[in-house]
Order: sequence, then structure tokens, then C-alpha cells
Amino acid sequence: MKDNVLFRVFIAIALAVLAGWLTGIDKEILGVPYLKIYNLMGQLFLNALHLVAVPLVSASIILGTARMGSESSFGKLGVKTFGYYILTISLAVVTGVSGFFLFFSGSHSSDLGTVTAASGELTAQVIKSQGDAFDTFTQILFRLVPSNIFLAASQGQMLGLILFSILFGFFLSKIDSEPAKIVLAFWKGIFQIIMKITHVVMMALPFGVFGLVAKVVATTGLEALSSAALYFITVVSSFLAYSLIVVPIILFIFGRINPILHFKAISPALFTAFSTSSSAATLPVTMECLEKRAGISNRICSFTIPLGTSLNMSGGACFMCIASLFIAKIYGVSLTMDTVALIAFMSGLTSMGIAGIPSASLISVALILNAVHVPAEGIGLIIAVDRILDMFRTTVNVLVNSVCAVLLARSEGETAIYGECDAKVS
Repeated sequence: MKDNVLFRVFIAIALAVLAGWLTGIDKEILGVPYLKIYNLMGQLFLNALHLVAVPLVSASIILGTARMGSESSFGKLGVKTFGYYILTISLAVVTGVSGFFLFFSGSHSSDLGTVTAASGELTAQVIKSQGDAFDTFTQILFRLVPSNIFLAASQGQMLGLILFSILFGFFLSKIDSEPAKIVLAFWKGIFQIIMKITHVVMMALPFGVFGLVAKVVATTGLEALSSAALYFITVVSSFLAYSLIVVPIILFIFGRINPILHFKAISPALFTAFSTSSSAATLPVTMECLEKRAGISNRICSFTIPLGTSLNMSGGACFMCIASLFIAKIYGVSLTMDTVALIAFMSGLTSMGIAGIPSASLISVALILNAVHVPAEGIGLIIAVDRILDMFRTTVNVLVNSVCAVLLARSEGETAIYGECDAKVS
């Protein structure tokens, strides 16, 4: 059954690439552009995922935190969680810096070629959203402590929702037992209902993936890749190196886990992340994969996965580092050790708290450019290929977040991961 789902999604992606390439943006059927059909299929699937994301985040975190609130291990688990986040984000930044200098070590701004600036509307939007470091810090704090939790939930502001759910769940474990049981039963029912709905949404996964990928291929085509080919190759190669070399090493060193088993278990979530370009939309699928396919307890998943969706953006950190270095080099900035260190530090720092939505990383890139005195308009140099790269970096975000959950489960002594007899590397 697991392999059947994976096979259908893989076929959907292959067919979507072919369909998008053949139809482009102009072809029609019965007077309706194929592009609108792709958009309808993809957007309906995205809406369905977002529909369950907010109640799933609230219910899972409240249940997980309430369960751990009376345990002495709650603080220890939180420390380990953030420790893994910092480790994976730091390694992502190092991979990004290494990848950039590997591809651009002999290049100069004058011979990098002409890069096509595209999507002026999106460029203007990102520039308008940028501010100085303090402004960005205050915006993160305001998202963390919203004035209206229902408004924050309706807008998909996960940081505020996560903090409120953690506080709600923690203090739920501190009140009288009778009302606590009633409230806990309510949220347990909500969680079970949402998971049932998620099962139904998952049945449409191949169709949603087809629509989303076909739309990207039809609108972007291959022309955008040629205008920033070396930059595109650098980012994708860094993502692959991080995902296929660094991540397996982390799994081996900290969990003695066979990476192949993890990739196999989490693969539906990775395909969903690739097609949706949204960590938040992928969250229900990620939890489904970890609990049902990987055997991680709800106790771990309900705490770490929603939290990591907002805070553990390793793919975003790697991308922002390379993008900022690339644009700075185009503008002739001397990439001294101090400048590189500043870009690397800000890439890691600003990656935590990025909204789990498409192209959110571009706002942080504009902020980093401002810090090294590069015009924010420079993001126009990379927007032509950003939609495709967004698919890759979201996939990395989801992969690393799932790895952190598995490592935490292993450190907490869980023994049912992947069927324990096969999981450990001897």
C-alpha cells in the first residue's frame, strides 16, 4: 500500500512535467486554458491541506504538551528539540557557503553572465516587505504573541498558534483533574477527526501533485533556467549534498538509523512538499507519514513537527545564504570573511520564523542584502527560478524536520521506529 501511493505520486509528477511542457500557457481545451485546469486542481488540493492544518496543529500540540506537562522530561525534550534545530540549520548554512564557493570560486561579477530579472510585481512586493533587522525581529515577536489568536489562526500565522497551543496544553495539565479530562477529551476528539479527514485528503494526493507541478512547468518553462543556470545548479547541488550526504550522516551519528528506511517512510510528505512549496500545507502529510509509516509516537510528533514547521527551515537557510552571496557578488561586493560570516549568521537566524508559504524566504534575502549594503532590487536576479527552487527548499525543510522528530524519538527510547530490528545500523 505504501509503495502504491509512492508510485502513483511519482507517475503524477512525471505526467505533470510532460503535460505542462506540451500545453504551456496558451493551449486550450473547449475554450478553457489548460493552465486554469491545472490551477484548479492544485489550488483545491492546497485548500484542503490548509483546511486541516490549523486544527491539526492546535490539537496535536495541545495534546502533546498536556501529556508532557506533568512530566519532568518536558523541559529536557524542549532543549533537545532546539538543539537539533540549531545543529541542522548550522550545517545547512555551512553547506550553502561551501556550495557557493565551490561553484563561484573562480568567477567575478563581470563574467557571471547576464541574469534575467523576472516577475517585477513579486520583486516590488518583497522590497516593500523588507525592513531593518530590528523591524524584522519585532515582526517575529508580534507573530509570536498575536493580539487575537483566532485572527492569527485564520491567517495561518503558525508562530502565534504554536505558542498559544503550547501554553494551553501545558497549563491544561496543571488544572483540576475533572475539567482537565473534559477538555483533553475534546481535543483528542478533534485530533482524531482531523486525522480521518487527512486520510480522505491523501486520496487526492496524486491529482493535487499533478495540478501543482503542471502549473509550474507550464508557466515557468525551461527559459528561466537558462538565464540563471549556474546559480540554479549551485542551489540544487547544495540541497542534494545536504539531503543525501549531511542528513544521512546525522541519522547515523545521532540515531544509528538506516537513512534508506527514513527516506522510504517520509517520501509521500517529500513529494507533497515539492509540489505545494508549503511546509504548513505539508504538515498533515508529514505527521501521517511519521506516525503511520515510521512508527514515531504522537507524543513526539505532536510537539516537534508543528514547531519545526515554523522554526526548523534548514532548506531556507541554505538557500538564503547562497542567494545572498550570489547577489552580493553580482553587485561587486568583496566577499571577505567578515561579510560571509555576517551573511551566514543572518541566513541561519532569519530562517527561524519564516512563514511556511511559497517564496517567503525572499523577504529574508532582502533583509540580508540590506545588511551588507546591497540594493534589495537584487532579488530580481533570482526570481526567475525562485518558484522552482522553492519546491526544492521546502522539500529539504520537511525532510530535516522529520529527521529531528526521529532523532528525538530515538533519544527518548522509543523502540517501534521503522520496526526496530531494521532501523539500527550495526
